[in-house]
Amino acid sequence: MKLVSFATTGRSSYGVVRDDQYLEPPTDFRAAFPDLVSVLAAGATAQLEQAATARGTRIAPASVKALPVVPNPGKLICVGLNYKTHVAETKRPDSEYPSLFIRFNDTLAAHEDVVLRPTFSERFDWEGELAFVIGKGGRHIPRAQAFDHIAGYTCFNDISVRDWQRHTHQFTPGKNFPGTGPLGPYLVTSDEVADVTRLTLETRLNGQVMQHASIADLIFDIPVLVEYISRFTPLSPGDVIATGTPGGVGDRREPPLYMKQGDVVEVEITGLGVLRNRIGTAD
Repeated sequence: MKLVSFATTGRSSYGVVRDDQYLEPPTDFRAAFPDLVSVLAAGATAQLEQAATARGTRIAPASVKALPVVPNPGKLICVGLNYKTHVAETKRPDSEYPSLFIRFNDTLAAHEDVVLRPTFSERFDWEGELAFVIGKGGRHIPRAQAFDHIAGYTCFNDISVRDWQRHTHQFTPGKNFPGTGPLGPYLVTSDEVADVTRLTLETRLNGQVMQHASIADLIFDIPVLVEYISRFTPLSPGDVIATGTPGGVGDRREPPLYMKQGDVVEVEITGLGVLRNRIGTAD
């Protein structure tokens, strides 16, 4: 099942993607579950599909504005340096543990949003990633049970302002400019992904391939990440974890290549859709 969040007639909503249309659940269902996070928290994705299919409203995607597929995660945790190709291009040593940083919710953007480069930086860079969304909360989750806690998967672009990222050894500023983290276009439920390691990630800039990698190449795979993160913080339904980017970022090319106004960046992952954004410039 593909799930989507969107805005229509002045309100936020969500639904099921079916035959290139959105099926919005009926009013009574949305009153009980106002967003996808509440659906996940109640374990009600099957009920959502049933209500949307039987009594929902069919909506053309072109008639609404996309929202980040999970607009309001309780936690948005990103993993850095999680592909050997990216570690090699950054010339950093291997790490015994996952490298983690946090994004704020207001950094999220949606499919087809214009992502704004700040005028005071030219080093605006892409990072295509696989993200997964927690469906069942927990603490101290063992690796063997990790996939039981995952609701589904989506595309993420961890767009980075590289000079601000490197002002100090802390990543936070360069990773938290507003609206620089597109997430979507869909949340594909985990039952539709038989083996996540067989998926392929590709990032394109103006149609040219910049990154191409197998999810199997993750250094710290999804069960390791779930186990490690849930040791220090409880995971809750709707939490988003971005698994890291492969080699091929613009900052490490010779010469470096950065995104500029009018560019189109796409992140595509097998079966999860294409996350597309145009680059603009902030005032």
